[in-house]
Amino acid sequence: MSTTIEIERMAAPLRKRVLDALRVAIVSGQLQPGARLTERELIAMTSVSRTVIREALRQLETEGLVDMVPNKGPVVRALTEEEARDLYRIRAVLEGLAARLFVENANAEETKLLGSSLQAVRKAYKNGEAEDVLNSKNKFYEILNAGARSETLGTMLSTLHGRIWRWRALGLKHPQRSKSRSQQSLSNLGEIVRAIKAGDADKAEAIARHETHEAANEVLRLLTKSPTDEDGG
Repeated sequence: MSTTIEIERMAAPLRKRVLDALRVAIVSGQLQPGARLTERELIAMTSVSRTVIREALRQLETEGLVDMVPNKGPVVRALTEEEARDLYRIRAVLEGLAARLFVENANAEETKLLGSSLQAVRKAYKNGEAEDVLNSKNKFYEILNAGARSETLGTMLSTLHGRIWRWRALGLKHPQRSKSRSQQSLSNLGEIVRAIKAGDADKAEAIARHETHEAANEVLRLLTKSPTDEDGG
């Protein structure tokens, strides 16, 4: 494993910075599925202590990004269709509920903020940088979830998003991504915001679920393709 993982020297706790850096390295593909994550190499890559590395690996295992394999140790968990289907089904239900609760509980300022975050998503798609798109959509959903005013739902979604991040990155960065998917997603997010502004909880929930189902369909399609395949969709 000959690579270096940059740890930002900022005010955030070191444990969190190491965890975030390792998570990004896995999601981005810098650390490939099946790669062994030996403590010695991770310490050399990050320049932090063994204790910090062990804590980060335990958290990544909880998030479903790392597997502990007997007689081998921690490895980057492989992506499977079964896991994708399962996670996206759950995500559809939870994000649909978040959209419904946002209509019921969010204030005018939060609704305005959600609309502004949608504009940021549109700008990111226009610029064509997958990382910016992922970050801007994360922000959109963070605002949606915060406005739902449910601590339990927020905790569940936070855990789920940690596990589903790699799938979302795959959907955005794959060379065979459907050309229509970006516009499809933007249209759905726009419909969610319009339903929220109209106070239509049923529609907001239904569209949020629909967007997640379409995201799942794209990810599952891409899982069957290699980067050299011709685009069949």
